[in-house]
Amino acid sequence: MVDKVLTANRLTDGIAVWLDASGQWTDRLQEAFVARHSEAVEALEAAGKQAFASNLVVDVNVIEIEEKDGKLRPLRLRERIRAEGPTIAYAEGHGYADPAFIAA
Repeated sequence: MVDKVLTANRLTDGIAVWLDASGQWTDRLQEAFVARHSEAVEALEAAGKQAFASNLVVDVNVIEIEEKDGKLRPLRLRERIRAEGPTIAYAEGHGYADPAFIAA
């Protein structure tokens, strides 16, 4: 089975977040709880449904990841961009994604 994490967008500001091992939402993918078996994935799905019902997050998804060079890395390009930030600088104070992390 491929490792998975739970991601969503925070309702208050739209920022991409991931569920950590303590059940809190973090804006850092590297702090996400990694589900390595089907029971853990089911627990992530249940936590996501509860957070959505509580109006904490929207666009809740379990996504596939890999561990590469000691870092969590989403398999899909869309999720790598969400994790790392935009591919171009678009607003003062916001950087942009590391091209090496985004690369396919």
